[in-house]
Amino acid sequence: MADVTEGSTEIAATPRDVMTVITDFDAYAEWAGVQGAEVLSRDDAGRPATVAMKVSQMGVEAAYTLAYTYADDDGGCSWVTTEASGAVKDVAGEYALEPAAEGTRVTYRLALELAIPLPGILKRQAQKQVIATALGGLKKRVESR
Repeated sequence: MADVTEGSTEIAATPRDVMTVITDFDAYAEWAGVQGAEVLSRDDAGRPATVAMKVSQMGVEAAYTLAYTYADDDGGCSWVTTEASGAVKDVAGEYALEPAAEGTRVTYRLALELAIPLPGILKRQAQKQVIATALGGLKKRVESR
């Protein structure tokens, strides 16, 4: 698996409010930098367990299915690839949530293995852009609710 890239932000909301947005995959096209996301199955608690996603950026397309695992007490979630096609070979990551003075500290970690060759510096820049989009979109979405 690829190196892990991460970023953090503080969101003025409770961990539960943040998790509500994170698990609303039907709305990901509006804020998460994906073309679409479809929940394929749910766990015993009714949370999305497997989710199919499609992305297209700068003429590069990919489709992948992720399996989600959830931390206790709205502490976040992690995911791994179960299927992938196009430019992405493997994806693993997590949202880690911690209560903070002004709301919730969210840390996003991402390990992305591409199916196409890309110089290391460009790959790291792409990962940082994904993280910036995910954290910025999440913060804006949660705080606008």
